[in-house]
Amino acid sequence: MRLSIPLASIVAVSAVLLAPAGTATAEPPAPSQPAVRDFGNGPERHEEAAGGDEQARALRTPALPTTGEPSGGPSRDLGYPRRTELPEPPENPADASIKLGLVPYHGIAPKLNELQRRSDRVSAEIIGRSAQGRDLYLVTVTAPESRAEAREQARLRERIADDPAAAARDRRLAARYKAPLYVNANIHGNEWEGTDASLRTIEELATSADPKVAALLARTRLYFNVTANPDGRVNGVRPNGDGFDLNRDFVTASQPEVRAMRRLMIDAQPVTMIDLHGYVNGTLIEPTTPPHGANYEYDLFIRNAYANGLGMEAAVNGLGYTAEKDGVHPAQIPFRDSAEGWDDWPPIFTPQYAPFHGAVASHTVEIPLRVNNADYANLPVEELRRRSAINTDVAAAAIRASYAFVQARHDALIADQIEVFRRGAAGEPSRTVPLGIVPGFGPEDVYTTTFPRAYVITGERSATAAARLVDHLVANDVRVGRARHAFRADGRTYPAGSYVVDMRQPKRGLANVMLEPGADISPRVDAMYDISGWSHALLWGATVEPVTGSAPRVAAEPVKAAVPTGSVPRGAGPLALKVVDAKEVRAVNDLLAQGVALTWTDDGRAVVPASARRAAGTVSDRYGVAFTPAAGATGRPLAPVRLAAAVAADELFTLRELGFPVTPVSTAVLNAGFDWSATDVLVVSSGLSYTALDPDARAALDAFLTTGGVITRGGTGAAFNAAAGLLTVTAVAGRSDANGVVRVASSAGPVGAGSPEHSFVYSPRWFTGLGPEVRVEQSYAAEGPLVAGHWRADPRTGAGGPEQARGQAAVVSGRDERGAAVVMFGTEPMFRNHPKGLFPQVARAAYWTATATAATAAAAH
Repeated sequence: MRLSIPLASIVAVSAVLLAPAGTATAEPPAPSQPAVRDFGNGPERHEEAAGGDEQARALRTPALPTTGEPSGGPSRDLGYPRRTELPEPPENPADASIKLGLVPYHGIAPKLNELQRRSDRVSAEIIGRSAQGRDLYLVTVTAPESRAEAREQARLRERIADDPAAAARDRRLAARYKAPLYVNANIHGNEWEGTDASLRTIEELATSADPKVAALLARTRLYFNVTANPDGRVNGVRPNGDGFDLNRDFVTASQPEVRAMRRLMIDAQPVTMIDLHGYVNGTLIEPTTPPHGANYEYDLFIRNAYANGLGMEAAVNGLGYTAEKDGVHPAQIPFRDSAEGWDDWPPIFTPQYAPFHGAVASHTVEIPLRVNNADYANLPVEELRRRSAINTDVAAAAIRASYAFVQARHDALIADQIEVFRRGAAGEPSRTVPLGIVPGFGPEDVYTTTFPRAYVITGERSATAAARLVDHLVANDVRVGRARHAFRADGRTYPAGSYVVDMRQPKRGLANVMLEPGADISPRVDAMYDISGWSHALLWGATVEPVTGSAPRVAAEPVKAAVPTGSVPRGAGPLALKVVDAKEVRAVNDLLAQGVALTWTDDGRAVVPASARRAAGTVSDRYGVAFTPAAGATGRPLAPVRLAAAVAADELFTLRELGFPVTPVSTAVLNAGFDWSATDVLVVSSGLSYTALDPDARAALDAFLTTGGVITRGGTGAAFNAAAGLLTVTAVAGRSDANGVVRVASSAGPVGAGSPEHSFVYSPRWFTGLGPEVRVEQSYAAEGPLVAGHWRADPRTGAGGPEQARGQAAVVSGRDERGAAVVMFGTEPMFRNHPKGLFPQVARAAYWTATATAATAAAAH
């Protein structure tokens, strides 16, 4: 446990510029909430989403210039204020914010339109739309700028990122540059009050006559993402309308809200950002416990993040709320106050992603008093509103302290951001942070990595996967080149057209965190916040090779988008499409939806008849997939595979993204009476218990199992398999919080063939006691198997660790005595839509179970 550092021993950053809001009246103390992390989407993840009816509302006058389409973020060609009219949504009396006395989503745009009319410091824009189609509002608060002044700010910002060495030498740059601060609010939909605190702060800054505020806005730009998750805000749930925890999606960017935030961080390039959450009592303010992300310039980060954390702590405690009077405990800083369990290791969270775009201080702030979930449902409205009022005060205090910090350290923060990018562009080695750089920084905080000289990405395994990875890197502002000719690196020859990621670039930390294999950190800590391993290089299906020697001698052109990868061979015969990438799955399902009669082969190819060559050409262009001559391939007829899915939200999203027709089911849905006639395969990973089915539902399911296929994952899937009497296996559970990238060995079976050499696990499982009807499709490797992540055995029993999983079956298939084809996953092939290279495993399982079961049923008749 770290020692608390008395506030008096810390040099104050700055006085808070605006007086805090008044303290609420005394109420009985609220129960303290422990500082433990909520995994959100845990081992048995579930979907939380609801809708609400909305009614029309007239727009107030006078009108502002209308902008109904997303702007894409701050523009270099427009001055401030922008004074654009936001379309005002219809009123929705079912908005969950209303019960708490907070601003409903439909009230945000009118308030921002009014502030734009009242003040020349406020500009509001739409930067994207949510999964359910709601506008995402960016508010910029700054002193007015002409177009020429705005262009000058853009030039300075680009110079910092593009030529940091020259920017570091420019002693006048900081005096001319407005330091950007980014406030992100309400990314978890039922953690509401960050939005209201942002709106309060925007109004205060917009209308204040205080010279200190004018001085602040003359040297800073404050960017407010007013509600990052409007779907969740309206519906009163944590995830967005697709069921995703947006604060787990940043290196994947599967959701439109995250892509909008990513663009904002690239365009605004904040020196500091705060992400307003709830609820931990007392208020939890990062920086974090170990392990620390090894790809950050952590010496620059920790000294700024800790200083701002102390300033926010002082501002929050200075509000005067107490445990005895208000139920509010003093603020806490995990870095100082906890040993482990609240880390900044994975780059999936907003404050852990922002440093790669130049934020040298970024924070999660967990406001104190719980008002969501059971409390929202059960507490009196008066108590909920009392808590929300305090939470809004706390969030507003954190914002005020952060902009005071940026104002006080303006030049130093800009210099540190420049230094981050300079080190990357110069290719300097990862620095070991000096012990004691801030009070309490010890050996347990030191994490470093080794940056290769470059990465080479090829289409050796899958050209479509390589193109997707390159486009993803470019979208994240990572620089990629495409080789004009063949070249050699580290003794290997690469063909022309290979992609090269030169690691001497300003955002090399982001490039590396995506492309390196990662690290096994199991020996160093016992408790982690969330996932501990990820790797686009190992899990996205492309071939990625690090270059550790000298720089490749290659002429490469900068890549704005990967080159097209689709092709259809000339000729008149049938075509084959090998399913080794998600784009091939989409192409197959597209052809099936068009009514093309396909054949599925045992080696995982879809055969297209010669009569459908034109359709093949269309999907080849659409998805970038390459067909080959079928060369006499034979197999079983493949029709559209219709899924009934009792799965987590991320899996439902992925199955639909792959183009499968999917009907969500659950125990309740089946017990209410379900028509199985439109289902070919049942997928079970969450929310379905065979033993909880009533007799009629069980009989209907049993009847389906004589003609339909089954795919299972995880503990719920294994329990379903056992209760329904499908495959003869014993499912063994690894430690429940184990997760990461694992090394695997695949068979030539219908699911394993063509699979990558790595997979992903979360609460891993393996299968023993296999019956004669069971085939091993994939096993955990005998070496390792953990490559990157955190996986320990149970400390009490020694069971459930990676040593016990070595060589054991991770994915199995077989046919039960009724003839149903079954595939069981002990891995996580669709986890949070991230491991793109594993999606084809699931598709091959669906195609095989559907065709094999259909063939068995046909033979029986």
